[in-house]
Amino acid sequence: QVNLVESGGGLVQAGGSLRLSCAASGRTFSIYRMGWFRQAPGKEREFAATISWTSGNTYYAESVKGRFTISRDSAKNTVYLQMNSLKPDDTAAYYCAAAKDYGLGLHDMEYDYWGQGTQVTVSS
Repeated sequence: QVNLVESGGGLVQAGGSLRLSCAASGRTFSIYRMGWFRQAPGKEREFAATISWTSGNTYYAESVKGRFTISRDSAKNTVYLQMNSLKPDDTAAYYCAAAKDYGLGLHDMEYDYWGQGTQVTVSS
């Protein structure tokens, strides 16, 4: 079992920045990759970014590419999502997820563990 706890959400004006953190505990040695997803009210959950736990390779959704950066600190078992140039469309609940098995990490079905989510609200 892997437990994930997100933090860092909040209210920010358009153009501002936030950094989300996701601390993993438990059987962290079983993690292959981690990702961030988001879900806006009335919409389906969507992929934002993913990072390989071992290689550090990253991949981003087109909607956040160039503005968001995913990174990890293996020693702290923590993954981060630095979000810059935020837009009102970025308003959503952001979820951290961990996958045990090989995959590209673009779909939520690839992930085995999920955090409780942290709210990000961007005002115009």
